[in-house]
Amino acid sequence: MNDLPETDSISELAAFWQAHDLTDFDDKLEEVPGPVFIRTRQIILPLSTVDATALHVIASQQRISEAELVSRWVHERLQTG
Repeated sequence: MNDLPETDSISELAAFWQAHDLTDFDDKLEEVPGPVFIRTRQIILPLSTVDATALHVIASQQRISEAELVSRWVHERLQTG
C-alpha cells in the first residue's frame, strides 16, 4: 500500500487520488478538531496615493503583502476595542 502523499502540488495530489481510494487509508486518517478552512471575505479599501505608498513601504519592510498588513492592523484594533 502506498503512503499518503506529502506534497502541496495540486496536480500531484489530483493524480494520486485519481489512482487511489480514501477508504484504503482509514488507518492513517485522523480527525482534525475545529475548522479546517477559515472563510475570509475581501473588501475594497480606497486609499489616497500617499497612504497606499506608505502602506506598501511598511509591508515591504515587514516582508508581507499589503493585504496581510492591513488585515493584521484591523485584527489588532478590533481586539483592543
